[in-house]
Amino acid sequence: MPAPTKGARLGGSPAHERMILAGLATELFRHKAITTTETKAKRLRPYAERLVTFAKKGDLSSRRRVMRTVRDRSVVHALFEEIAPTFSERPGGYTRITKVAPRKGDNAPMAVIELVQEEYSPKQAVVKEAEGAAKNASKDDDTAAAEATAPVESAEGSQDAAEEKPEA
Repeated sequence: MPAPTKGARLGGSPAHERMILAGLATELFRHKAITTTETKAKRLRPYAERLVTFAKKGDLSSRRRVMRTVRDRSVVHALFEEIAPTFSERPGGYTRITKVAPRKGDNAPMAVIELVQEEYSPKQAVVKEAEGAAKNASKDDDTAAAEATAPVESAEGSQDAAEEKPEA
């Protein structure tokens, strides 16, 4: 878990915040998606993703680390046997946060945090990376061409001026 934030916490004390996050993580792994406030969803994301990373390792020490947080054995079993194998190829980004309409009672901003269900394709990641690199290269070429033409013109102008002076 990342270092606790300074200032106000979700539940008042650091211990209460840890318990809130543990409960939210348990329900996220049980139901695959939960609706909560945006603040809680943003705090839950790194916490839950770290638990999934432990589950991907699959060894006994990782299972014990997850059991410290998620107290329900059936949820831990589902995390290690069903959820973690689906993320075996994915290098990160196991959760998605989607903002939804504010809560009716107090107008609190709400969000749905869910486990990503789409298959991860390393090919698509390579293609996106290549497209981004090509786009950056074309931008660099355009700026380099603009810079190359500007000094050449001024250099020619100074050469012409230097050549004219000896003739006069």
